[in-house]
Amino acid sequence: MSWQLSWHRWHDYRLLMRLDKPIGIYLLLWPTWWALWLASGGVPEPGMLVIFSLGVILMRSAGCVINDYADRHVDGLVERTAQRPLAQGRVTATEALQLFSLLVILSASLLLWLNWQTVLLSLVALLLAAAYPFMKRYTHLPQLVLGAAFSWGMPMAFMAIQLQLPAVVWYLYLANLCWTVAYDTYYAMVDKPDDVKAGIKSTAILFGRQVLPIIGLLQLLTLLLLGYVGVLAQLSMVYYAALSCCLVAFIYQYRLAVSSRAGCFQAFLHNHYVGLLVFSGIALHYFFFSA
Repeated sequence: MSWQLSWHRWHDYRLLMRLDKPIGIYLLLWPTWWALWLASGGVPEPGMLVIFSLGVILMRSAGCVINDYADRHVDGLVERTAQRPLAQGRVTATEALQLFSLLVILSASLLLWLNWQTVLLSLVALLLAAAYPFMKRYTHLPQLVLGAAFSWGMPMAFMAIQLQLPAVVWYLYLANLCWTVAYDTYYAMVDKPDDVKAGIKSTAILFGRQVLPIIGLLQLLTLLLLGYVGVLAQLSMVYYAALSCCLVAFIYQYRLAVSSRAGCFQAFLHNHYVGLLVFSGIALHYFFFSA
């Protein structure tokens, strides 16, 4: 396979990596920072913060590229995705695969500064990221696979810092998994009519008329699990105040979602603030109460 990437096509590659839409970076970065702060008992070492933050950006970009490669034959049938570079032929399938490989190699280079146990865990992250885009062909639960992928930076962060995986990280993992399925179901609701026609599966289709109550239950479970994380990590009331604000945010999202498909998309975008709220609760606890 000859090298086809050209920096003269940077604009199309940028769109393919979704760098013009950073919401995916935020939704992946906030949980990773939750884990970094909890694993460090406060502000993590600058090196760890840089490595994991760059890893989030690179792997999210790689995930977008392989997602569009997997969907290159159906994106043109969906109103929201019809203008994507691969769907319009502005980027070839070969270019997409080469860009994906380059991003994965750059991500892997960051592992040189981490212990070998974290490197082994990273193989699971790569497998999940590569598998997710194809799951919507075979299961109505691709959002579950996305949640597993978006949450895997948490055990990696704990392993990199503590060289162990305590119980708290798995409750944190489950909380983020539930949250991801909830907000990505909002996202899937936007495309539901087009997805049905194209034969694409999602939780929005699986849950049917009960989709909003199920999202609400997932969000409630997220808060309960995050509350137990606070117990295990001995976090103070400032953290639980942040979780209370998250409850208000989830109610607001529900009110957005019942209005229209556009409202569902706004509810999805609003989860950036939920991630920020949880991080603020963790960070403020360590700022005020760390020894």
